[in-house]
Amino acid sequence: MNRSKNITNKVAISILLLLLAGLPTKAQMQASHEPTNATPTPAGDNGMAALVKPVARVNGTVLTQGDLLREMYAIFPYAKQHNAGFPKIMEADIRRGALKMIEFEELVYQEAKRRGMVIAPDRLAQAEKKFRAQFQNEQDYHQFVNAENNGSVQNLRTKIARSLLIEDLLKLEVNDKSWVSITEAKAYYEKNPQQFELPESYSLQTITIMPPVRPTREQPNPPAPTPEQLKQMRVRAEDALRQAKASKTYEEFGVLAERISEDDYRVMMGYHKSVGVKDLPPEVLQAASKLQEGQISDIVQAEGALTIIRLNAHTPAKMQAFEEVSKGLRTQMRTQKTERLRHKLDAKLRKNARIEEL
Repeated sequence: MNRSKNITNKVAISILLLLLAGLPTKAQMQASHEPTNATPTPAGDNGMAALVKPVARVNGTVLTQGDLLREMYAIFPYAKQHNAGFPKIMEADIRRGALKMIEFEELVYQEAKRRGMVIAPDRLAQAEKKFRAQFQNEQDYHQFVNAENNGSVQNLRTKIARSLLIEDLLKLEVNDKSWVSITEAKAYYEKNPQQFELPESYSLQTITIMPPVRPTREQPNPPAPTPEQLKQMRVRAEDALRQAKASKTYEEFGVLAERISEDDYRVMMGYHKSVGVKDLPPEVLQAASKLQEGQISDIVQAEGALTIIRLNAHTPAKMQAFEEVSKGLRTQMRTQKTERLRHKLDAKLRKNARIEEL
């Protein structure tokens, strides 16, 4: 199963790397705008020194390792939530995407200042109040101010005002210009009917026991497990199956997948988005086709791995009506338009900027 076209680890990683190669998404942008009390601060003077280490200069303004780390966690929050760290195979690309993002934010902020944009005092006060309300008590709030703002509430206000200025300029140059009407969406739908033909597909969760030697870029087709290795894998798979059969819900199976699955889908609770039948290994398709929604398969051996499947949904092939896809299509078109506008703005701001990556 680990080598199938759409649900292999390699493809999943490649898709994520492609996303990170450009500017991060709007959701990532919004996350980075809001100050957070969840960013860990390394202990001791050496840790603090690492956080203030310069990573870039944008028209003379220094961006620090702390700024970069915050954005890396915004892009890949799993690294922080589970103390898992960043996957080595993705860390360089996450860092590159985060660095481009904080550079972009700084350029947007500087452009807002150049235009003379300001934040009204009452709006700033409301934003500060909203931010402060996320803390459970005053002690937690003051700990954050001390750790992240050198004990200065004014520094915190400056950061909040900066975030609001970035938000305002992006609203003018990106969000307000990215609206997509029903007429535009209908025209796209009628011009591209093949995009709305749904093939038969399966939505799955999996727990996978991997062979000792896994596919890599240098060795995409490793040798099959030896009989002894396969026997050891089977023991682990049987134990996993026993626990999986005892699970009753998506969440229970997902928590189990996070804990014992050996492929990269464990970080997503074993969840695979809908996969067309032509993209599933024959062994997996055969097993999934016998399941009802919510049922769990026996152990499936496919492409060197042992996999347990939970069927979340089976969707027959069909042509979607415009009414079914209108809302999602407009959202998708707006997202694409937003990204084009953001990239255009980024290129425009970078054109005459002085940016040094350290």
